[in-house]
Amino acid sequence: MSRTWQTRLLHSGATVPGGYRSLAMPVYRGSTTLFTSAAAVTDQWDQERFGYTYGLYGTPTSLELAARICELENGRHTIVTPGGQSAISLIDFALLQSGDHILVPFSVYRPNRQLTAALLARFGVTATFYDPLVGAGIESLMKDNTRLVWTESPGSVTMEVQDLPAIAAAAHARDALVVLDNTWAAGVLFDAFTHGVDVTMQAITKYIGGHSDLLLGSITVRDDALYQRLGAARQVIGCPASPDDCSLALRGLQTLGVRLAAVEKSAHEIACWLSDRLEVEKVLHPALPSCPGHEFWRRDFLGSSGVFSIVLVPGPSREQVFSFVDALELFEIGYSWAGTTSLAVAYTIAPAPNRPPYDHRLVRFSIGLESASDLIADLEQALRRLKA
Repeated sequence: MSRTWQTRLLHSGATVPGGYRSLAMPVYRGSTTLFTSAAAVTDQWDQERFGYTYGLYGTPTSLELAARICELENGRHTIVTPGGQSAISLIDFALLQSGDHILVPFSVYRPNRQLTAALLARFGVTATFYDPLVGAGIESLMKDNTRLVWTESPGSVTMEVQDLPAIAAAAHARDALVVLDNTWAAGVLFDAFTHGVDVTMQAITKYIGGHSDLLLGSITVRDDALYQRLGAARQVIGCPASPDDCSLALRGLQTLGVRLAAVEKSAHEIACWLSDRLEVEKVLHPALPSCPGHEFWRRDFLGSSGVFSIVLVPGPSREQVFSFVDALELFEIGYSWAGTTSLAVAYTIAPAPNRPPYDHRLVRFSIGLESASDLIADLEQALRRLKA
């Protein structure tokens, strides 16, 4: 059949040679998924079982990333989301309903707290914020309608390491699920499922992405029924992951091992140096005894990453702490940690039960790939200004 050139723009007969092989997974972009016949058309979200049906549920690029993360976390199913916060939200929306109660550590990532205290509350979900070091004592906070126990270990600012096995045992005894934000450990430095976690998530934006240039999250489970609930919720909420970002994350996975090793070494060296400074009251690095819950890190973790905090000695005003951060030359100022460039952010920490009053004196660092000696020299000159 003869066709005009306008039609041939869309229905081409051109071909390319087959057999091309590459180390890189191609970037498959697409919203419309083609079916082989009218009878084959379906809108099933579980593409592992039913094949590809719609771009919202993933392309080979995003499913490859999900499979790789699932393998690393020793899970059974992984869903990739557009960001870490969307992973948190999807978990809550999929697994909770009006009348449920959840437990959330008061050290939790601030957007998770906001979701809990504002949006979930509007839909009839109540919450209790608990001491992250409560351990087995969390049993006393459980209610008959407690459905989820959120954990974040270590806390992403105040760095408390939680006793996950004790919390999981108490939660499971009351038929509640345990969810872990495992971003600090990049999903590999802490084996969530071995320690009793039911659902693990992380911001792929951070260590897996590794270069501060993408936004993604992931949710991993072992239980098929949980996977079905999460997948069904994703279908109607609509939170597709960008294939381009997934491609960048797949590239990031290839260097994750060497990057984690490098930042672990540098961060530990810098944290030890800071622990000897008179300007510093406490170093909150999970691998140091000064960090709350250090004993659980030593027992349960395979290593440490590059994010930790310090608490300055009492005396400097909030503005002086800001000036200390501003005086740093190699540390940039920004939230989304775990990239190649070191970051510093000052925090004012509200009082909480069983936690020392950090006030405005806490500064969190994300150590990148710069020379540790250069970063120490930068910290030293900024600390001298703070002291002066």
